[in-house]
Amino acid sequence: MASARKTILIVDDDTDYLFQLKFHVEKMGFDVVTAESQREAENILKNIKPDLAILDLMMENEDSGFILSYKLKRMYPDTPVIIATAVSAETGMSFGISTEQERQWIKADLYLEKGIRPDQLHREILKLLKV
Repeated sequence: MASARKTILIVDDDTDYLFQLKFHVEKMGFDVVTAESQREAENILKNIKPDLAILDLMMENEDSGFILSYKLKRMYPDTPVIIATAVSAETGMSFGISTEQERQWIKADLYLEKGIRPDQLHREILKLLKV
């Protein structure tokens, strides 16, 4: 039954957060592939198609998560993307995908502020994967 497991790509330059998120998502029963940068994730995407991706926003550049999400959606349009970020807390800027204008340039299916509880994240993942 291992082939039925879904693979989730998690990309974040905060290695502690990446480790914690990987731990929680694996506990949920998913296979996890991680990357610590936009560039590393782009290389991974050449070889695998994740069932879902969770991306940080600010990595090498302030918009790395947006760029990576855009590129991922061009390669795999049906792969759900979650952008999980602390950008509002860190910069005071807020983003979202609630308006049509925002959805035109933010190619993500869900936008979450970091600090989401594992049970909430699990529900959101299941909704996006339709399982």
